[in-house]
Amino acid sequence: MNALTPFHLAIPVNDLDQTRSFYRETLNCEEGRSSDHWVDFNFFGHQLVLHMSDQAKAVVASNPVDGHDVPVPHFGVVLEWGIWTSLAERLKGQGIQFVIEPYIRFKGQMGEQATMFFYDPSGNALEFKAFKDSSQIFAK
Repeated sequence: MNALTPFHLAIPVNDLDQTRSFYRETLNCEEGRSSDHWVDFNFFGHQLVLHMSDQAKAVVASNPVDGHDVPVPHFGVVLEWGIWTSLAERLKGQGIQFVIEPYIRFKGQMGEQATMFFYDPSGNALEFKAFKDSSQIFAK
């Protein structure tokens, strides 16, 4: 596979209005089609669909990585380094409550990356990251 294509991810939310506002206003995602129980977003070039569900509940699990408890499950995107830096600063300025504050993981090692974790209002864990050398995204 040479060219990346957009992924499609549908996630449950317990408050469609609040979570919709978060993706639109906090993350600046463009809203697409919607109904009274779901909404599409352009999530950094990918299709993210929020589905209202009375059964939506956050799963509280984590795995230790680089001295931090990484929430599992989680999803997110790999950004360019400068875009990640700008997003991290903007989110800090908005008072986002981070699960893992923005920092550089594996500094000076293979796979050096900037990362941050936080939850959306429905308890879905998100990770935004950027690799110092993007050719190392899939390096072993």
